[in-house]
Amino acid sequence: MKFDEAKEKLIQAWGNLGYSWGLNKVMAQIHALLLISTKPLSTEDIMNELNISRGNANMNVRALLDWGIIYRVSIPGERKEYFKSEKDIWALARQVVKERRKRELEPILKTLKEVQDVTGENNEELKEFKKVTKELKGFAEKSDGLLNTFVGAQESWFWNTVLKAFK
Repeated sequence: MKFDEAKEKLIQAWGNLGYSWGLNKVMAQIHALLLISTKPLSTEDIMNELNISRGNANMNVRALLDWGIIYRVSIPGERKEYFKSEKDIWALARQVVKERRKRELEPILKTLKEVQDVTGENNEELKEFKKVTKELKGFAEKSDGLLNTFVGAQESWFWNTVLKAFK
């Protein structure tokens, strides 16, 4: 497979994978492009490489900056903004987990805590509601603990622990 074909294939596949992370496809494609690039890229470089509009490129670059998985790079003598991806895959994975936790798990935990003190007529529906929300809250708290462990873990410790669990 030639380099250009492999590059395009990876960018498309990363776009699809990014969707599973909660990113939109173009956002993930920009991330893939920056991840494999050997030098920082400008918005114009990104637009030309992916054949997308300036607005689409700008909006998705800002979102990637918000996620903390790309950052701005200053190039002396250049007025354009340039961007680079985090290249450390472990750091990248931890940052994605942090963002997903913040955007997805924290809001549902907050809601589950708020609805724990539900009152009303003590009937089957209320009992079922309390039972299910208690179980969901317990599961969400355990998931949160696991994610916190992952975020704080060193890569070697994490993989050693996972491998021991599967023996």
